[in-house]
Amino acid sequence: MPELRVLSGREVCKIMARHGFEQVRVKGSHMIMQKTESNTTITVPVPDHSELKTGTLSGIIRQSGLPRSLFEAE
Repeated sequence: MPELRVLSGREVCKIMARHGFEQVRVKGSHMIMQKTESNTTITVPVPDHSELKTGTLSGIIRQSGLPRSLFEAE
């Protein structure tokens, strides 16, 4: 399994935005991304840090339901 890239919170938000998420608000150092599907809403907080730790990025990927391959090193 390829390693995850080192990404900033803003880079993660851009990837998520390309796949249907939109930023609904900012609270402190967290950007709240949201995606509305047929009968549910997925809400994912993303820290606005220059580098996200691997565990944090893994949690964001799991919560968002996006494929891990979007965030892996090439």
